Amino acid sequence: MQKRLANWGNYPAITSEESAYTQEAQLRSFVAANHGFIARGNGRCYGDASLGKHSLSMLKYDKILSFDTAAGVLETQAGVTLDQILDIIVPKGWFLPVTPGTKFITVGGAVASDVHGKNHHREGAFSGHITEMDVIIGDGTTVTCSPAQHTDLYWATCGGMGLTGVITRVKFGLKKIETAYIKQKQIKARNLEEVIRLFDEYKHYTYSMAWIDCLQKGDSFGRSILIVGEHATKAELNAKQGQAPLQLPSKPRLTVPFNLPSFILNTFTVKAFNWLYYGKNFKKEINNVVPYEPFFYPLDAILHWNRGYGKAGFIQYQFVLSLDQKEGLIAILRRISEKGWGSFLAVLKVFGQQDSLISFPMEGYTLALDFPVRKGLFAFLDELDEIVLQYGGRLYLSKDARMKQEVFWKSYPNAERFAEIVKTYNPGKRFESLQSERLSI
Repeated sequence: MQKRLANWGNYPAITSEESAYTQEAQLRSFVAANHGFIARGNGRCYGDASLGKHSLSMLKYDKILSFDTAAGVLETQAGVTLDQILDIIVPKGWFLPVTPGTKFITVGGAVASDVHGKNHHREGAFSGHITEMDVIIGDGTTVTCSPAQHTDLYWATCGGMGLTGVITRVKFGLKKIETAYIKQKQIKARNLEEVIRLFDEYKHYTYSMAWIDCLQKGDSFGRSILIVGEHATKAELNAKQGQAPLQLPSKPRLTVPFNLPSFILNTFTVKAFNWLYYGKNFKKEINNVVPYEPFFYPLDAILHWNRGYGKAGFIQYQFVLSLDQKEGLIAILRRISEKGWGSFLAVLKVFGQQDSLISFPMEGYTLALDFPVRKGLFAFLDELDEIVLQYGGRLYLSKDARMKQEVFWKSYPNAERFAEIVKTYNPGKRFESLQSERLSI
């Protein structure tokens, strides 16, 4: 069936032939008989990694296969979304080991992007919690892989953007919790130097991130709000929360019903938003206990919030630089401030160590920014790419929609080894996306 598809950034948008199946035998037959397609989950990556001439939708492949409530081990098909999982596991006292900033992604997408969260510095990426998974490779056979078996396929699939095959089954460990709430601390930082110091001071917290005002200059350059948190215990809840510690009250969601006019997003509105957001914390430090949803998924409360960037869509630009390359982070923020193209979303996190083949995280600082698609944007992002390369960093493939192939091959040290493994399991480019074509993987 021909279908108009775009991922969460709404750029690019293409017409694709879409297929979907509910049985593994059907999936294997499809893989063996077709070329030039890519598996796709819920379309919540930002760029073109899950877009292709032919799309294999996994959303109907959505069964929970097993849940060991004593050991905290979950086994699911790849099309199950994290919000579906949370509805099942949280009332039983378990939580996801790693979660990105939206719960509307599939398990297969979490593996293909090797998602990270606010706890990477303590607990790594999603790949570090997988027991085993099944992947349908290029000849149509299903291979079970893990950190202990078929390790080349495993590590090339984690963060491999679907180029090794179709992920069908994933088994992974969960995290034990007492409540569905987070004990949260918010601290205002005057500038970038202070927030970096605060990250180090509060690195013992499981979860941490900072919102940055990327348009400030002078002494307020990089002013921020650091947010850290831990899963709350029953003793830390108030009386009302304690009545049902593992249940969250239902609440209505807002929605953006249509694409907003592009002129709404400008330097003035971004500055106004940043002033209000920074000013809402009227004290230096605020401590409270909040439901897990606004802590982990604040934007999920606004359905279709991506429409706020207009019909042309937006680019989410996320890079990582090692801890000893703070100057690169400063250089990029200065360039953004000078350009005046601020971002409503500017999120800074610290990654811990991670040994992997092609996954994005490495020990260092990662910054994610949203830019509406406009004249001159790609040339500006090319300038930022040069700074990232100069300081030894790389861009997140799951967010990428426009990186030039030389940037990818220069910035991912294991790119050639990854490409060799892809050829082994994906001969003749059976699995192919717009991104893999653009980057010549």
